[in-house]
Amino acid sequence: MTAQEMIPDIAIAGRAIGPDHPPYIIAEMSANHNGSLERALAIVDAALEAGCDAIKLQTYRGDTITLKATGPDFDITQGPWAGRTLYQLYEDAHLPWEWHQAIFDHAKARGITVFSAPFDLTAVDFLEQLNCPAYKIASYEIVDHGLIAACARTGKPLIISTGLANREEIQEAVAVARANGCANPIVLHCVSGYPTPYEEANLHRIGYLKDHLPGCLIGLSDHTPGAAIPAGAVALGACVVEKHITLDRTGGGEDDFFSLEPSEMAQVCQQTRAVWAGTRPLRLARAKSEQVTAAGRRSLYVVAPIKAGEVFTRENIRSIRPGHGLPPKYLEAILGKRAHQDLDFAQALRAEMIEGFTLEE
Repeated sequence: MTAQEMIPDIAIAGRAIGPDHPPYIIAEMSANHNGSLERALAIVDAALEAGCDAIKLQTYRGDTITLKATGPDFDITQGPWAGRTLYQLYEDAHLPWEWHQAIFDHAKARGITVFSAPFDLTAVDFLEQLNCPAYKIASYEIVDHGLIAACARTGKPLIISTGLANREEIQEAVAVARANGCANPIVLHCVSGYPTPYEEANLHRIGYLKDHLPGCLIGLSDHTPGAAIPAGAVALGACVVEKHITLDRTGGGEDDFFSLEPSEMAQVCQQTRAVWAGTRPLRLARAKSEQVTAAGRRSLYVVAPIKAGEVFTRENIRSIRPGHGLPPKYLEAILGKRAHQDLDFAQALRAEMIEGFTLEE
């Protein structure tokens, strides 16, 4: 039994998560509501229809995540959000807190789990009032030990994303979670590039995290295009996959440009679950589907009539299809021996038909 298999299943809203269960697929709404509650509710519906297990929100305001300030520390000069201040970006992107209840109610009515990533302690208190079933620590917040501790103390499942974090920061975050009551946080490998090029996905880090974080389930928070990287992550043992979802990648919102549209999210759900099904459990015996095709293998057959006592040669026995005779590996051992009985053309050769021949044990 591997270290991952020894971790107890973790359940979010009754859905078990772990190696023995299909990957838990989270659709990240992020800023893709684009300032519209109607659009936010439509994203919940799209995530459900795509096959996702959960929709995840982000709970902050401009004044809870940064300062209303300008200057070198607060002006964004590079990347996709250049030209604004941090405060302007987060004010434009944030999900109004007064919308949360409506989104939670809609998700419950539709039958999909909704939870959130809080970005400060007031957000944790607010989400607790909504009975949020789990919490996510966003990659940029992994160094905020107070926030991690507050989420862990709720007793709810905790997911920690590791984009930008080094080994020490990841270990410290997990230690803080455990010290505050979350014994088995879920840790997501993440590259915080928007979007992330395939060649920077660094999927081997999943194995590293599995080896170095005993007691933690490992997953992926992904910003690459499409479903290929999530499928690869599941093949390497990821139990959770998170991807951003939007109704329209050309919608002009803060995160639309690197998010997946509903049909693409459906491919993530389908392909990751197909890969999971194809990798568990380990089987060394033939699969059930192979039973009807096994006869298609080669085996030894009589290709010319043989009389009792006649010598077997390459002219009267050969390796052909189907596979009802002796395996071809015995051909050299049989050549030169004599037939125990008369044999007909197209007869499958068996051990009892050969004088002085026994099968290997």
